[in-house]
Amino acid sequence: MEVETDNLSWMSQRIRGGEILKYMDGSRDFIAAADIPEKLRLARPPDGARLRGILAKSLAIQDLTLEETAALIQVTDPDHLALMRDTALKVKLKVYDNRIVTFAPLYLGNYCVNACAYCGFSRSNSDARRKVLNADELKKEIAVLAGQIGHKRLIAVYGEHPRNDVDYIVESLQTIYAFQVKTRRGVGSIRRVNVNAPPFSVEDLKKIHAAGIGTYQVFQETYHQPTYERMHPAETIKGNYLWRLYCMHRALESGMDDVGIGALFGLYDWRYELLGLVAHTQELERSLGIGCHTISFPRLVPALNSVIAPDWPYLVSDADFQRIILIIRLAVPYTGMIITAREKAAIRDAALAMGVTQMDASSKIAIGGYADCVSAQEKTKQQFILGDERSLDDLIRDLAARGYITSFCTAGYRCGRTGKCIMDLLRQGTEGKFCKLNAVLTFQEWLDDFASAETRRAAQPVLEQEIREIQAKMPSAYEQFRGYYERIKNGERDLYL
Repeated sequence: MEVETDNLSWMSQRIRGGEILKYMDGSRDFIAAADIPEKLRLARPPDGARLRGILAKSLAIQDLTLEETAALIQVTDPDHLALMRDTALKVKLKVYDNRIVTFAPLYLGNYCVNACAYCGFSRSNSDARRKVLNADELKKEIAVLAGQIGHKRLIAVYGEHPRNDVDYIVESLQTIYAFQVKTRRGVGSIRRVNVNAPPFSVEDLKKIHAAGIGTYQVFQETYHQPTYERMHPAETIKGNYLWRLYCMHRALESGMDDVGIGALFGLYDWRYELLGLVAHTQELERSLGIGCHTISFPRLVPALNSVIAPDWPYLVSDADFQRIILIIRLAVPYTGMIITAREKAAIRDAALAMGVTQMDASSKIAIGGYADCVSAQEKTKQQFILGDERSLDDLIRDLAARGYITSFCTAGYRCGRTGKCIMDLLRQGTEGKFCKLNAVLTFQEWLDDFASAETRRAAQPVLEQEIREIQAKMPSAYEQFRGYYERIKNGERDLYL
């Protein structure tokens, strides 16, 4: 599909070179300066004493260096790997308690001016059925997400195209936040929208921030510049490696509270990408004083008309994928970790023990897929194929059986616990205490409004255990919490501490 003439004019105005160079140290970007190939070449498996020292840093919620992270990549000893897994879970519980946050992806359009070699939304994919949701169609999606399934958080996903530019993003966010729908016992709404979107200028990012988003996500796809250039044609916006690499610097400068990064594992050597993610969050901390709120690790999966063949040399095995998750938890111990329904249920369930904190469910990634009740996955409408099609009710029941409470809490955004504030609380291991209270309140609300009888039965022991812990460990907050809890059970909604 050819790029329309007016799109070429639009594309020519997107990249602002001054908003790249201002963050760079001379001519070298921070990935080049990190010298990742050399660190991987020199890395050796740590002996027992060094490994315990590295893991002690993780458990103290201190970032690992690139050299320490590279050393963990080299670990093969089964006992050492078991110690790493044990520490990763301890880190997760220390920082985030036994909570899992759930969300839904919402794709608002699949028009795109880019031509990524691996993506079903590529402009060159003439088989894709293109659409951008209008306000009425968007409301129908939210009616299902907030009124039938019970989601409170979304990741809204936008392509790079004039039809879903910054003004469309702002308008769609306003539509989402304003919409309310009746539920079984109350009123449902989306309380927080995270945004996965292209890189923008500081000026445009300020507009998106003012719309009240949660986390702003942009994934680098691959930190390996030669591979990046191979996958993204130079004449496209996405072909500019540095514009994308420095977008989180611009986001934090614009006033965004929280940012999320990620790599598409499978485009290049996963070891390089893993160190790239760690280098990225360290660069943000060094230059802007705040690291990444979340790290995502999507794995390359088939897409319509993708050039990635089954014999592509960098595809990531299940074992290596689990190692990636494990090492990220240890290397960036404070960060939230998102595993999406790209992965099969068994992989996602196994990742719980390695420290993931967020999962989606009841996910539809076709444009308009929630309201249209798309059951069979349609390659012409989707960016990729999902691996886990569990409903939110099913996932919550499975999590409860493993002792996890599902949190729908968005209180931090309303109470100012965002940005550097929440990062400091996470590093101190105290944010989990705030969130335990609100996790119980929001979980009870969801159970009353949406859960099946089977899921309510499965969740009851978890709820009772959480309430006992609140009473024992937070006696000063218990009386106020209990009052809010009874109000929730009596039908009030969106109460938080």
